[in-house]
Amino acid sequence: MKINLIESFCNQYVGFVRVAAEDGSFGWGQLSTYNADITQQILHRQVAPWVLGREVGTPAMLDDLLDLVTEKEHKFPGSYLRRAMAGFDTAIWDLYGRQKGMPVAALLGGAAGRVRAYASSMKRDITPQDEAKRMRALRDKYGFDAFKVRAGAEVGRNQDEWPGRTEEIIPTMRQAMGDKAALLIDANSCYTPERAIEVGLMLQDHRFCHFEEPCPYWELEQTKQVTDYLDIDVTGGEQDCDLPTWRRMIDMRAVDIVQPDILYLGGICRTLRVVKMAARAGLPVTPHCANLSMVTLFTMHLLRAIPNAGNYLEFSIEEADYYPWQYGLFAESPYAIDDGHATVTDRPGWGVEIHPDWLAAAQYHKTAIADLQN
Repeated sequence: MKINLIESFCNQYVGFVRVAAEDGSFGWGQLSTYNADITQQILHRQVAPWVLGREVGTPAMLDDLLDLVTEKEHKFPGSYLRRAMAGFDTAIWDLYGRQKGMPVAALLGGAAGRVRAYASSMKRDITPQDEAKRMRALRDKYGFDAFKVRAGAEVGRNQDEWPGRTEEIIPTMRQAMGDKAALLIDANSCYTPERAIEVGLMLQDHRFCHFEEPCPYWELEQTKQVTDYLDIDVTGGEQDCDLPTWRRMIDMRAVDIVQPDILYLGGICRTLRVVKMAARAGLPVTPHCANLSMVTLFTMHLLRAIPNAGNYLEFSIEEADYYPWQYGLFAESPYAIDDGHATVTDRPGWGVEIHPDWLAAAQYHKTAIADLQN
């Protein structure tokens, strides 16, 4: 099977990819969010020329083809190329599923079904009391039993969002959510190792279970200091798109739980490589998926299939005031939380269609084999 057409539909924030094969079969995927209109250009200029007209009939062929893209574009080893590759990869997985009449989870060796979710806050400009109040409301309405909040300031050089916020939100969340709730916290690269350990000890005292990205994510040795010192699970990896970096992170056990983002990393095939590395090291995988574009859906399918899946799915609780662009994307939303769980359906592929109105308003581009020959 060869792909003869790649189409993309984008705005600044999010972009979708449709691939079509010679036999007319097609699939939908997604470029990574944020500056998706830039990633769209890279898809057509630096990915399409290497993938159109080449065999992708099996996942092994697709995996090898993605390696070819990285080799041909070796002068561009960074995030944007991976974000563009992810659009092609995820569209091919949807095509596979549609051809076989199976959900992607089943293609990966799993099955449709439920995935436990945690309510994931993206906000730091919220008081600890207001954060706890909205988490209790979500617990009561949707049955969440796991919750993630934010510590420090994003890449904050040891500074808090405002003085004392972190010291306040830690005990406030435990008191508000009760002893049985799983509590997670994300520092988004805020701390030096010394400060991260101070915060980590507070987290341990209040029985938090997950301390995410405590130090600048690119400083693996700093993160390892924190991991080695604390008993709480230290987690990370969402920003990392380079497979050798992943090997080093896992080999040195810089974290206790790995958190690849399927779209930042370059798609399902490359994420499966990280999953296998982590499995060999005995590490669980709790992917990063911090918005309700297709990335959370991709992650749901992955978690239903891999043997070292972490305890839960990240599920953004932010609404239109924070993520206005994530609304109106789908003809029918794949996201519904019941008793604290999301559900992967048995519909073929990813099981969704992009809303026609959204597509009509998007910036459109296409590359066909004929375009490359001219």
